[in-house]
Amino acid sequence: MAEQKRDYYEVLGLGKDASEEEIKKAYRKLAKKYHPDMNPGDKDAEAKFKEASEAYAILSDAEKRRQYDQFGHAAFDGTGGFGHGGFDFSGMDFGDIFGDLFGDMFGGGRRGPSGGPMRGANVRTSLRITFLEAVFGVKKEITLNLKDPCPKCGGTGCKPGTSPKMCPKCGGKGQVVFTQQSFFGTVRNVQTCPDCSGSGKIIEDKCPDCGGAGYISSRKTIEVSIPAGIDNGQSVRIRDKGEPGTGGGPRGDLLVEVIVENHPVFMRQDYHIFSEVRISYAVAALGGSIVIDTVDGKVIYDVKAGTQTDTRIRLKGKGVPTIRDSSVRGDHYVTLVVDVPQKLSKEAKELLRQFDALTGDTLNEAERAQKDTDAKGGKGAKGGNREQRRKKFWKS
Repeated sequence: MAEQKRDYYEVLGLGKDASEEEIKKAYRKLAKKYHPDMNPGDKDAEAKFKEASEAYAILSDAEKRRQYDQFGHAAFDGTGGFGHGGFDFSGMDFGDIFGDLFGDMFGGGRRGPSGGPMRGANVRTSLRITFLEAVFGVKKEITLNLKDPCPKCGGTGCKPGTSPKMCPKCGGKGQVVFTQQSFFGTVRNVQTCPDCSGSGKIIEDKCPDCGGAGYISSRKTIEVSIPAGIDNGQSVRIRDKGEPGTGGGPRGDLLVEVIVENHPVFMRQDYHIFSEVRISYAVAALGGSIVIDTVDGKVIYDVKAGTQTDTRIRLKGKGVPTIRDSSVRGDHYVTLVVDVPQKLSKEAKELLRQFDALTGDTLNEAERAQKDTDAKGGKGAKGGNREQRRKKFWKS
């Protein structure tokens, strides 16, 4: 027994009163999700794509939809479905659907009307700045090649006194149509004309100055305003400094990607700054004032007595300004690291021993623990060399 087909409206997730635009929109969504080229080797996705395509083929045709609404699947028993030899898609135009979904995958992207205005492409470049320039903003100059309409031909690309001819391949439409056989039948595709690149015109007598391009490149210097708070990898957009448009279309934009150099002291995360400051043992123990470098300059901070290493303090409002409002800033977090001196004079060592004796006698703590272990060991615990006694201590 053949598997019963699902209702076409149910397949597309629509009600019976759905408009033509709603049918098209629903199919576009399913086609993009289940198309075999997007799901290679997935038989289930392929089956769902075929099911959706069959539903669209019927419901997008006014007469077939009327018959389906009246008789259901029985109206098309003569042609059968996918499970009965393959649905007949001959004459169906999927070019618009697939062109919108996948661009060149199904025959070229979409372009404006032939000869109509088209916006120019964006131009991308990069600019390296320092950490502090990123924090407070800066104005920089960059030099790059930019295109301008050719003054001799006015941007037409034609030799003065001549005009372009209609493209014979596409008839001035800028697009060519061809049919293609696929697993679900004959598909009609639309592609940008390869001879005129979609312009619909062919230049036979090219301008001697620009070679028919319609523009001339020149080296130009542009001032770029970098806003305070910009982060590494973000871009600044400069309007109308990109490629010139065609057919009277506007220029594209210039996108300047900012590369921020590392700083030897500061690190950034979002709008906060992090750094590390080393303090002496005396300051950590007794407390005292220290100097901290910030992006605004040096500040004095009072360290509390008994501060431990890796203590983190917060300098509110000393971070990076936000791009939207430079008066709002993040914070600066400073990690205090107690600096242990590596070289001490004899006098300093003696004073440190005296200090230790008054604050817990930690220098002799291990020796006291060893003596306690020997005392608890009883007969035979004493004697032997120092290394043997130490081993006994660790085993006990």
